[in-house]
Amino acid sequence: MSRRVRQRVEDKGKNKADSPTYPVIGDEDLVPKVQEYVDWTSLPYDTVLHLFTRLNYRDRASLASTCRTWRSLGASSCLWGSLDLRAHKFDHSMAASLSTRCANLQKLRFRGVDSADALIQIKARNLLEISGDYCRKITDATLCMIAARHEALESLQLGPDFCEKITSDAIRVIAFCCPKLKKLRVSGMRDVSSEAIESLAKYCPQLTDLGFLDCLNINEEALGKVVSIRYLSVAGTSNIKWKVALDNWDKLPKLTGLDVSRTTIDHTAVSRLLKSSQSLKVLCALNCPFLEEDKSFSSNRFKGKVLLAMFTDTFDELASLFADYSTKPKDIFAYWRDLIRKDKSIDEIMLWVEWIISHTLLRIAESNSQGLNDFWLKKGATLLLSLMQSSQEDVQERAATGLATFIVVDDENASIDCGRAEAVMRDGGIRLLLEHAKSWREGLQSEAAKAIANLSVNAKVAKAVAEEGGINVLAGLAKSMNRLVAEEAAGGLWNLSVGEDHKNAIAQAGGVKALVNLIFRWPNGCDGVLERAAGALANLAADDKCSTEVARAGGVHALVMLARNCKYEGAQEQAARALANLAAHGDSNNNNAVVGQEAGALEALVQLTQSLHEGVKQEAAGALWNLSFDDKNRESIAGFGGVEALVALAKSCSNASTGLQERAAGALWGLSVSEANSIAIGHEGGIPPLIALARSEAEDVHETAAGALWNLAFNPGNALRIVEEGGVIALVHLCSSSSSKMARFMAALALAYMFDGRMDEYAMIGTPSESTSKSAAASSSAPTMLALAQVSEKARIQEAGHLRCSGSEIGRFVTMLRNHSSTLKACAAFALLQFTIPGGRHAMHHASLMQAKVLRSAAASANMPREAKIFAKIVLRNLEHHEAESSKGKKVSYNRI
Repeated sequence: MSRRVRQRVEDKGKNKADSPTYPVIGDEDLVPKVQEYVDWTSLPYDTVLHLFTRLNYRDRASLASTCRTWRSLGASSCLWGSLDLRAHKFDHSMAASLSTRCANLQKLRFRGVDSADALIQIKARNLLEISGDYCRKITDATLCMIAARHEALESLQLGPDFCEKITSDAIRVIAFCCPKLKKLRVSGMRDVSSEAIESLAKYCPQLTDLGFLDCLNINEEALGKVVSIRYLSVAGTSNIKWKVALDNWDKLPKLTGLDVSRTTIDHTAVSRLLKSSQSLKVLCALNCPFLEEDKSFSSNRFKGKVLLAMFTDTFDELASLFADYSTKPKDIFAYWRDLIRKDKSIDEIMLWVEWIISHTLLRIAESNSQGLNDFWLKKGATLLLSLMQSSQEDVQERAATGLATFIVVDDENASIDCGRAEAVMRDGGIRLLLEHAKSWREGLQSEAAKAIANLSVNAKVAKAVAEEGGINVLAGLAKSMNRLVAEEAAGGLWNLSVGEDHKNAIAQAGGVKALVNLIFRWPNGCDGVLERAAGALANLAADDKCSTEVARAGGVHALVMLARNCKYEGAQEQAARALANLAAHGDSNNNNAVVGQEAGALEALVQLTQSLHEGVKQEAAGALWNLSFDDKNRESIAGFGGVEALVALAKSCSNASTGLQERAAGALWGLSVSEANSIAIGHEGGIPPLIALARSEAEDVHETAAGALWNLAFNPGNALRIVEEGGVIALVHLCSSSSSKMARFMAALALAYMFDGRMDEYAMIGTPSESTSKSAAASSSAPTMLALAQVSEKARIQEAGHLRCSGSEIGRFVTMLRNHSSTLKACAAFALLQFTIPGGRHAMHHASLMQAKVLRSAAASANMPREAKIFAKIVLRNLEHHEAESSKGKKVSYNRI
């Protein structure tokens, strides 16, 4: 349909012409200047109706509210021929409000028992098709009521999840109440009795498509009495008595297609069915282990019959159904869809085959069976991509769900099979999925977005998604008012945001604002949306630039609200992680202070450290660790009980993951910068668990534990406790045996603090610790004849660049430069060197806290040891460098933690 834009041209403000005026090319100057705008209300009715058909229900309602004319058009019966309620909260009140529009409703899809209970309120007695998902809790009473109110029903499908509460009694009522029934597919019934099946045979003479899938028991003999059926599926149904089945099913006069996938059928039964049944054309037996055991079995012996199995080529087998298949099309489904002259009988078969294959492939993918990797790589992925182009909506959606599922090998750890993911990418799957994600049908949008999200776990596929414009597509879908669509889109952005190259692209596409808005839009009861949105924001917040964007978009408030109010542990964990990353950028932005100033933020994080979920505790402790670098935050955390909570956490995490141990010790390290907090940690019993963590074999753990003990040791009372609890041995062990230079450095500093002359009563053990400290510092020094730059490079501990010291901490080292102990002087100068080396994350900050005069005096002192003099000179050079950079106004780049 061509589209014309009608213009309204004003003539001196009086006369108005309804016909458009078109300028002549080249004569622009002769055309009077007019005010142009689009008068959408003047569009023809058929055009507006066509627009309505391409919109979801929510957008239809918005468009219908524009004017009276469009409101009337929006209620047109032609727009209410089908209704998909799966993404909406459908209850009795909504059903009542829709009832006036649904007099001619013919097709309806719903989800869940609540929606099923409300269906009868729609009063759509002309319904022909009903399809329900998540029907596990639907009872006989509900199903019987639906059947009784819709006697014109021709198709009823319930699944693919199991309908455990539906019994044979409900099937008998359906048969009696719905005599026009042509298609019945039910999944997961426990038992289908002979009486129920015979009722279908007696009361439903037009029943041609029957499916009892994944049932425990069916009556094989009774199925042989439903002489009207052309297509029968018992896929996944266990306990089939094959002798009884063969004696009855091969006599069905019209049976054209039989699906026995995922059953115990063997090659003997398959052979008999294909030979004995005169009408049978297609037998689908995918993933039947007994059949696949016979490697010599071939389908070539059954002329004119199609066998679809794991060992046959589906495309080649189906090609034999067509009169002219000599060209052997690569994709028989695509070949069939493009045919100009259709064969009605072939169309019927192919539509059924599409449905049963999509169902079986999804079930196989969900079971994650071993030994099927070759099938997925060589056949399965191609089949799913072909089925995604089906004309049947449920086949398209199920194929997309299959793509999202078959690549996942470990759902718990979000692990995917890279070979399968890349197979989808090679076959053009990314572009196809993105096209489906842009569909106006929200069900397809949701499933396509889910597949894109799962595929994007693979870095190569994520890059392809970004290159194909997938980030813009997902950012757009994240703005959807459909919760299921927004949830899967947020999941896709979460996975894509892992890649550093994609973070800024997501921000530029409006993804940050969309993710923040999701938290505000669905603050309660939408756990999946909240977890995925917070997870994506957490990844984005790890980037300095995006971190600022998250804060600007209201992300701090949204995440704090989530941490305070949400009870779902997955969302709590990601919200805490996001806040931790927002606060991790130190001197590069003020988000650390902003998070601390947000009402309830610090208190909520302290509370989360007491969660029963380890991931929540870990991320909350990590957030408090980062936030404690800010002086005000540090004191506020303590005021909300942070010292007590974190000490309790450290005591309880001896058998926890290394991540939790590291962050618990790190948070105490951050709080202990304050002298008051340091004393409080000692009084609360925080020293013994930190000493225990310092003995950990994990570098990350003993590094943070040593850092905490370093700060604590500056207080004489804590130093005494460290000695009494055996901390000296643990620290000496770190100095001598840790593979981490950072751990050795901090352990030496802790020992230096402990024996700086304030504990003369422990002088007897000063010698071993002193020699250890000296070796730790001297081991990183170099001969004085080397250039200072060479010494600095050799002495540098890269990890120390992440440390951020307060003014009081820097003051301690400066004071130690005047200590009578040569070892302490060397340690202090060596520490100041580490904290000021250019390129360090907080080097500029540390430089601003130092006085060059004191350092020059120390470097010139006659009793200053050689190592200390060298280190002090390097520190002076570093200060000069930072002063020069600061005067230039040059922005210093920092590495992200």
